[in-house]
Amino acid sequence: MQTHLLGYPRIGSDRELKKACEQYWAGKIEADELLEIGKNIALHNWKIQQEAGIDLIPCNDFSYYDQVLDMTLTVGAIPERYQEIASEKSEIDLYFAMARGYQNDGLDITAMEMTKWFDTNYHYIVPEFQKNQEFSLFSNKIIQEFINSKQTGINAKPVIIGLLTYLLLGKEKEEDFDKLDLAQKLVPVYIDILKELENHGAEYIQFDEPFLALDLNEKTKETYQLIYTEIRKQFPNLKFIIATYFEGLKDNLSLATSLPVDVLHIDLVRSPEQLDEVLHIIPHNLSLSLGVVDGRNIWKNDYKKSLSFIEKAVQKIGSERVFVAPSCSLLHSPFDLDSEKNEEILSPEIKQWMAFAKQKVQEIVTLKKLASENPDYSILQELAENRKIIESRKTSTLIHNQNVKNLVNSTTGQHAQRKSPFKIRKKSQQEILQLPLFPTTTIGSFPQTKEVRNWRSKFRKGELNSEQYDTLLKQETERTIRWQEKIGIDVLVHGEFERNDMVEYFGEQLAGFAFTQNGWVQSYGSRCVKPPVIFGDVYRSNPMTVYWSEYAQSLTKKWVKGMLTGPVTILQWSFVRNDQPRSLTCKQIALAIRDEVNDLEKAGIRIIQIDEPAIREGLPLRKSDWQNYLKWAVEAFRISASGVEDATQIHTHMCYSEFNDIIQNIADMDADVITIECSRSQMELLNAFADFKYPNEIGPGVYDIHSPRVPSKEEMLKLLKKAQAVIPAQQLWVNPDCGLKTRHWDETEKALIAMVKASKEASEEFSLQEV
Repeated sequence: MQTHLLGYPRIGSDRELKKACEQYWAGKIEADELLEIGKNIALHNWKIQQEAGIDLIPCNDFSYYDQVLDMTLTVGAIPERYQEIASEKSEIDLYFAMARGYQNDGLDITAMEMTKWFDTNYHYIVPEFQKNQEFSLFSNKIIQEFINSKQTGINAKPVIIGLLTYLLLGKEKEEDFDKLDLAQKLVPVYIDILKELENHGAEYIQFDEPFLALDLNEKTKETYQLIYTEIRKQFPNLKFIIATYFEGLKDNLSLATSLPVDVLHIDLVRSPEQLDEVLHIIPHNLSLSLGVVDGRNIWKNDYKKSLSFIEKAVQKIGSERVFVAPSCSLLHSPFDLDSEKNEEILSPEIKQWMAFAKQKVQEIVTLKKLASENPDYSILQELAENRKIIESRKTSTLIHNQNVKNLVNSTTGQHAQRKSPFKIRKKSQQEILQLPLFPTTTIGSFPQTKEVRNWRSKFRKGELNSEQYDTLLKQETERTIRWQEKIGIDVLVHGEFERNDMVEYFGEQLAGFAFTQNGWVQSYGSRCVKPPVIFGDVYRSNPMTVYWSEYAQSLTKKWVKGMLTGPVTILQWSFVRNDQPRSLTCKQIALAIRDEVNDLEKAGIRIIQIDEPAIREGLPLRKSDWQNYLKWAVEAFRISASGVEDATQIHTHMCYSEFNDIIQNIADMDADVITIECSRSQMELLNAFADFKYPNEIGPGVYDIHSPRVPSKEEMLKLLKKAQAVIPAQQLWVNPDCGLKTRHWDETEKALIAMVKASKEASEEFSLQEV
């Protein structure tokens, strides 16, 4: 029996990668220093796994920004607009330009599109494909990382995004061709990579093919067979691992087990039932990797449960054909639970139930030892201790609250219904709000400067008292309100300077949540988030946002939006308890947010935004499971939003979503206004709303806040006209793609001034057309 990992967190134990990348972008360190920091992080990760006793240690799981972007650079799929940078700049600068855009040296180049990695909160850079796309080995990162591992005495297992998954993750940028038709053009580059790796002594190669756990058409299935047959012919001696995760193989089981590879990895956390199905048909020459440790959550592994899977597999195919692994890459797990030393933040009782990436490595090794024929006494003691901890969590009084359970049980369909349909609500809202055509707003947050973050840090350390901290935040809030008034934004926001994170901030004020000091995970690039931990029943004890919304509204005669995070997003962006259905936890959160919405309305806040960027992200990967999820997710949003009067306008925000296939469900949410990410896709996403004839109001983002480049008024006006071509002008709002928290004030001010000018010009042009 062997152990292996599919991947390891790459941000570093102290977020070294984040800090180094941001220093490099700011011109504070040179490329050599950045590359050295990255090399040291990878080395540190290998040493952790080696010392723990992992048999097959992954390499090329490290990335400076995103593993899909790494593959794009490796195979030379560089969009035409970056060719000048490619010829003049270093590889690392080209790489970051593709991820973040480039605005310097007389060049102004947009970033590549970014979207969610399957149903996680990790974002990847979307490959762009042309009809006559050519590929060639451009970057040798994969080979160099393997060489680095060999130099440290580790014969690592290179991790490569599978050829079919890479193509399926991309987007055709021309009509009338299928990206799958590029597979044969891409095969020679994969063969070049594998030749280099084999020449340098590689034994195992891991191909990540999560699409094998998704719905596939016949052409895709046939292409899988063709491609892997061709690769196997070229490399009869390399040992290939196909890694699937996030779902079960289901109808792709026969395909996956018939591919000419040596090891098949399956996710037994997401789909435990598939083990019996796989063991029933697995061929004698195929080994099986069991993903028994949860790579996406922070709960301690139940050894007894995992051992039952391992023992079943061993009895069927023998221990020499069994690999023990996490369910997926540990990229989605925080780094090390041992760094959680503050018991006031994370109580020992809750901490004992948890495991981060470093602890999950040890769990994998322990499971292998426990599954051996004669485990020693110390290992059996670990099993007994694990059983004790698992049972303590089931019976803890911290977890269950009968009042919350009673409230959930008493919720009826009426809780999810607004008083009147949208047409009637719209008239009431127009009478009170008196907004112009193409009203401008922002998504919520404004830049959190070093000063703001420093105030928060000092407040938490006791270096500022509550009154001092409050005064500083009020000054920043008023400055932001006055600036928005000055440039002519129609619906203002207070800036959210009191908030650390759009989920963590609410979790800190809701019962049933726990927090960490260092539980960081990568969201995209240098952006790291610290998800709260939902361990018990959720409820709201006191108002959470009313104080700051009331204060901001008192400063101006313009309307100020109340800003909330929706129940589905709070659920999706937390580490969620796994002892009850997620739908039940979501309904508990929805009832807590409903209380907050009602209190905001009582305080005179007439526009309330309930952000739900994670609705699409939470969609199950198999279409057959969609309707059940969408039913409870939409209901949760409606429960949170439906307690207000007709004249109160409910907004929601979604980003990085393909809406075509769930547009009816988006409409069923019945938000008065929806704002969406659209700029990177050049308004392509709006086609779904146009074809469907979306009935409510919509704000397609007119500039990309995930890039530091500042778009011109003309660029935004062009996007507005694209939107106007498919959505009636009376339904359109004007706003950025997302919140501005991570941006700098200088670029924010320039972009928003241009946005307001674009809105006014669009309004004037429309008025002239109407005349």
